[in-house]
Amino acid sequence: MDAFVGAVKSSLRKDEQVTVVGFGTFYAGNRAARTGRNPRTGEALSIKAARLPKFRAGKALKDAIN
Repeated sequence: MDAFVGAVKSSLRKDEQVTVVGFGTFYAGNRAARTGRNPRTGEALSIKAARLPKFRAGKALKDAIN
């Protein structure tokens, strides 16, 4: 499992997709910069853009849980 997680991490850093047939696809997505609010003070603050891992479930996984 550690080797699999390491392979997924290194592939996502290179902006590659990792597809596990019958399970799903891991890919890197982008989140745009935006303005947020501190819930305690109501003060506006800027949230910088980020890349984050995403997962899209495959048909076999979706069918297995429905």
